[in-house]
Amino acid sequence: MAQKAMTQTQLVKAIADACEITNAKAKEILAFLSDTAIKEVKKNGLFVVPGLGRLVRVERKARMGRNPATGESIKIAAKKVVKFRIAKSAKDAIVPPKVKK
Repeated sequence: MAQKAMTQTQLVKAIADACEITNAKAKEILAFLSDTAIKEVKKNGLFVVPGLGRLVRVERKARMGRNPATGESIKIAAKKVVKFRIAKSAKDAIVPPKVKK
C-alpha cells in the first residue's frame, strides 16, 4: 500500500522542529525558497538546490503528434516547459546503484 505524500503543513513542522524555529518562520523560509526558485528560473532558466537537484527551463520544438481518439495527425506547437533534474547524490541515496560483479 502506497504512503501519502508529505503535505506542506507536515514539511513546515519538520523544518520548524529540525531548526528549532516557529512554524510561521519555517513557512516563511519555504515560501522564500519557492519564490526565489520561480524568479531564478524565469530570469536565468536554471535554479539549483544543492544536494537535491535543479529546476531547468527547456524549449520544446514543434512536432507532429497523433490524436489518440481519432488517429489523426496533428501539429504540436513549440513551447517552454520546466523540468526537475535530480542530483546524482540524491538519486543514489534514494535508489542505490547496482553493484557490478
